This record gives sequence, C-alpha cells and structure tokens, in this order.
Amino acid sequence: MISNATECLKLSESQVKVLEHCFNKVTKHPDRTTLTLVAAECDLSEEDTLKWFKLRNAQWRQLEGLPAEGGSVLD
Repeated sequence: MISNATECLKLSESQVKVLEHCFNKVTKHPDRTTLTLVAAECDLSEEDTLKWFKLRNAQWRQLEGLPAEGGSVLD
C-alpha cells in the first residue's frame, strides 16, 4: 500500500523504508532531534519529513478508527 504521504512527496522506496521504520518502531511523533536525524538519513528537508509524519499519522489514525486530528495518550 502506497500512502498519500509517499505519493505527495515523491519518495524513493529506501526513503519510505526508513520513514516507516521510524514511524512503526521508534515514534509516531518525532521530537526535533529525531526529526533532524531521520531527515538527514532520508536526504529530505525537515519540513518534508515533518509533512510526511503528519500525513502518515492522519492515515494511521483513520485506519485505527480515530479522528484524523486530535491527540491521545495512546497514539
């Protein structure tokens, strides 16, 4: 499944792999340091990396049956 975030940003397979790994194994809400490191590893700007995480979070929340926006202590 290709996410809207991937299509929107025209990411390579290797970039998506790194981003998805971080999203699924590290954090869904990266802090500034994590964002900087992931952006550097993917050769993306921090802005594009943050945009990907925002879009991916909305997609994840929708799949979980949660509102696309809003916070929860569980996500």
